[in-house]
Amino acid sequence: MDAPDPKPAQTAADPATLAKWISAVALGDRQAYRRLYDATSPKLFAIALRILREEGRAEDVLQDSFVNVWNGAASYNVSLSAPMTWMVTIVRNRALDYIRRLDHRTVELDDDLEAVLESDRPTPVDLASGAQDAVALQRCLKRLDAGQRQAIAFAYFQGLTHSELAATLKIPIGTVKTWIRRGLEKMRRCLDGVLA
Repeated sequence: MDAPDPKPAQTAADPATLAKWISAVALGDRQAYRRLYDATSPKLFAIALRILREEGRAEDVLQDSFVNVWNGAASYNVSLSAPMTWMVTIVRNRALDYIRRLDHRTVELDDDLEAVLESDRPTPVDLASGAQDAVALQRCLKRLDAGQRQAIAFAYFQGLTHSELAATLKIPIGTVKTWIRRGLEKMRRCLDGVLA
């Protein structure tokens, strides 16, 4: 199933409605697919664009992501993640896959994103694929300092770069990098202990 046109009319939908549409998509309902796309694609496109920094690439990733939504809707479980969290994770993973395929000279990567891409270790988002893992992730996030937690959330769930984070949080870029690096290390240690 191809993704609908990339210029949707933006409509708001609550998580229950999104989950209902995903269930209908799992049964092949094209109208529900269109509604889901219209309600979520602006935010998902913005996330892809922040990660990839080029409209054409972000549009490709958005289309691939919605093909994944169409094909994977039957595997979506509302008890494991909210609908937007599930779709943001798909977009984020597709964008990171896209970056992996590119010549690294054509895309400027942040140091921490580069480390995540080169690492064989799962990222905190990857570890949240099951309900038990999601609980562990939430527990470990709560152990972080507020600044670390906020920086990681903006970087990995909204795709902000270090520079964008520094501007958004109105703090030096060095502080942002330190918060993310130390926060990720704390989360890895915490998750290693919880999931071992």
